[in-house]
Amino acid sequence: MPAWHGQVESTEWLTPTLVRVVLGGPGLQGFAVPDDTDTYVNVAIPPAGAAYGGAFSPAEVKDAHPKELWPVRRRYTVRGWDAAAGLLTLDFVVHGDQGVAGPWAARAAAGDVLVFEGPGSGYCPDPEADWHLLVGDESALPAIAASLEAMPAGTRAVVRLVCDGPEHEVPLACAGDLDLGWLHRTGAVDDVDLLADAVADLDWPAGRVQAFVHGEAGEIRAIRRHLLADRRLDRSSMSCSPYWRRETTDEAWRAVKRDFVAEMEADVA
Repeated sequence: MPAWHGQVESTEWLTPTLVRVVLGGPGLQGFAVPDDTDTYVNVAIPPAGAAYGGAFSPAEVKDAHPKELWPVRRRYTVRGWDAAAGLLTLDFVVHGDQGVAGPWAARAAAGDVLVFEGPGSGYCPDPEADWHLLVGDESALPAIAASLEAMPAGTRAVVRLVCDGPEHEVPLACAGDLDLGWLHRTGAVDDVDLLADAVADLDWPAGRVQAFVHGEAGEIRAIRRHLLADRRLDRSSMSCSPYWRRETTDEAWRAVKRDFVAEMEADVA
């Protein structure tokens, strides 16, 4: 993937834990995105104490610096790309000082530089599907929002989203027939079942469904199992990925994600 860099044009807190960062500048000249609605970039953030910064080449940094000084990599969905204005919009989930990209976004100021590689993608609402199921949490919200905006009038979309409360909800635009349900965590142990229970309780519309199921690892695994085993959904009609794992740091999750995904795939062959 090619490397790019953008300068922070503006930031906006959409909710208490979701900050929008708009990037622009000459470092985005030539950047383009596919039509897919889950288009993503891999951001590269220098660790504290790194002797480099600004616009750098991740490949050159890896060649010139020890591993502990390599940039930290994180994947973020493109919330919007305005090709005419040359502006790239990314939404970051922020949980205090946890992680790397969230704290960077929380402190981002005009002129700050963000280096990233990409784009990549893999999902777009299928116009031939009879209806669409989109399920996730804050981490999946940018892709779900972009997907809904891409759906034409007459499209049926069933969406279930979990967040920390009403103040964490954001407006979602869709020209189609939108069935939207927000679920709120309470801090109880059964929060982990909110999404899976909501999907299990759905009155299943007739016809072929295309599903987009992304978010916390344990929740996504349970929903995937239900859709394939109980709803008999064809695997080719589902985009499914665990973005993060509860009670696990980003780095620890990255270390075990490949094995977790393999185990998840083996749940229902």
